[in-house]
Amino acid sequence: MCLAVPMKLVEKENDENGIAELEGVRHVVNISLIDQPEVGDYLIIHAGFAIERLDQEEAEKRLRLFEDMARNLARE
Repeated sequence: MCLAVPMKLVEKENDENGIAELEGVRHVVNISLIDQPEVGDYLIIHAGFAIERLDQEEAEKRLRLFEDMARNLARE
């Protein structure tokens, strides 16, 4: 199963790569598929590629969903 995760773009290295962060963990991601990504944007990251831009509300909603799933799995 593949998973796409919302992450915040915290740095642009160039037009192709940036640094995205989730819970203090940073990863180099390819941002070339997103039209004019800006630092502060929330992006869906899949296999190291930004594939979608989200507004902050939607990103937080999806992150809460991941947290809920993790909690439910921990109870099993």
